[in-house]
Amino acid sequence: MSTSGPRPPMSKAEYVYSVLLDEIRTSRIPGGTALRAGEVARRLGVSVTPVREALRRLEKDRLISYEAHHGATVVDLGEEAVAEYYGLRAVVEGLGARLAAARITAADLAWLRELHAAMADDAARGRHDRLGEQSRRFHLRIVDIGGPAFLGGHARSVRDNFPVPAEASLWLDGAQVEIQLKAHEGILAALESGDADTAERIMIDHIRQAGAYRARH
Repeated sequence: MSTSGPRPPMSKAEYVYSVLLDEIRTSRIPGGTALRAGEVARRLGVSVTPVREALRRLEKDRLISYEAHHGATVVDLGEEAVAEYYGLRAVVEGLGARLAAARITAADLAWLRELHAAMADDAARGRHDRLGEQSRRFHLRIVDIGGPAFLGGHARSVRDNFPVPAEASLWLDGAQVEIQLKAHEGILAALESGDADTAERIMIDHIRQAGAYRARH
């Protein structure tokens, strides 16, 4: 018999934080936008207190900043931040792929292969809008396999702290889709053969290529 009880309900502050985090990550609230506690409270149907608590958490996440006479503003990340973001992702996710090559199980590989096949099918049917989130799951699963104690959490933190607008996804560019899927296939082949060097190299090149694409667009 399971001893785990029901999950506690989400607090109002946690609710506000989760909503704002998602809106910032997806750029529905773009960089440079002022966040006024009263307006957010009215929109989300809560008091100002949980909004202020959520804003403090977002400030710790470095997603918003406070300026005199302006209040809370969503951080507008420039070219240097883009380069740092993809460089950090390459290091963390590259290491995750290296470690995963020695730890991956047949079940793990089957899960990744199934996801990859679904992505290839969506690409063939022109459903490119699904690919960005699927790719996120693909990458994070590999990092979780390689570094379940620390790396998975670090990889999510890096991604969550840098909003990438959905419309900026390279997966929406038909010319890029085949290139990205080929990289995923190469990573899978390296993981299956236990080739840590190749898995890491392909993952790093894959992420750097995505960064170069983002910088151009």
